Amino acid sequence: MKVVVTGASGLIGSALVQSLRADNVDIVRLVRRQAGSADERQWDPARRGLDAAHLADADAVVHLAGAGIGDKRWSDDYKRTVVRSRVDGTMTIATTIATLPESSRPKVLVSASAVGFYGETGEEAADESSPSGQGFLADVVRQWEAAAQPAVDAGVRVVHPRSGIVLSADGGALGKVLPIFKLGLGGRLGSGKQWMSWVALADEIAALRFLLTTDIAGAVNVTAPEPVRNRDYTKAIAHALGRPAFAWVPPPALRAALGDFADEGVLVSQRVVPARLEEAGFVFTYADIDAALAALIG
Repeated sequence: MKVVVTGASGLIGSALVQSLRADNVDIVRLVRRQAGSADERQWDPARRGLDAAHLADADAVVHLAGAGIGDKRWSDDYKRTVVRSRVDGTMTIATTIATLPESSRPKVLVSASAVGFYGETGEEAADESSPSGQGFLADVVRQWEAAAQPAVDAGVRVVHPRSGIVLSADGGALGKVLPIFKLGLGGRLGSGKQWMSWVALADEIAALRFLLTTDIAGAVNVTAPEPVRNRDYTKAIAHALGRPAFAWVPPPALRAALGDFADEGVLVSQRVVPARLEEAGFVFTYADIDAALAALIG
């Protein structure tokens, strides 16, 4: 099996590549810099530059590249970067796939997406049949998923894994706050009542691999079946570390530090459930936040 991966140096991409290689899958990594190893090929998503030969005869493409949603304060410039990094990259991959002869075209494109599609869900559970929400992130996800349409039109099975907050002690949302919690300075964000849709990194990778080999197409929520409120997530981290977590970060402080991301990425309530994955028979290793954090950091 041959799989082409973008975003292979990121938290999810690097773990996916490691997992696939352990099963002797042939990996090609698309990189924006000059290729430096035998398994790398250069592409330029900002300029829609990609040699079709890099995708030819691959069994699958997993497209994970994109600017980090919470990596920087949301200025107007950074918002444009978030949009363009997703739309341009996805359009480049999809249109290049469509130019290939059917005999050498990848059979599946797994193109990353996010639960931001649903916007604010409040107390309501959202599955893949739920409508898109309002706000910047919901608009980004709509454009992001639509950019893959050329591959769909070419007859390729396209899957959009709408991932929740991916938990790993080595990076991402959890990795960033662990040093604070280890000092006993962790605490809830805002009211703490907002729902968080999360998934352990191991389950994220297992789900991506599951989607490579099943016949599922379209949007698929990749979130643990038990979303958790922010206050309970906070308590679970503190319990796993054996540290107190009495701090509280008020909304104005979050908005001052993060800009609009505070409301759409931190204070938003998103209660998303993985209906299609579970219907297809996927089994989560970590369905419960306490068990997940105990395994990750306990």
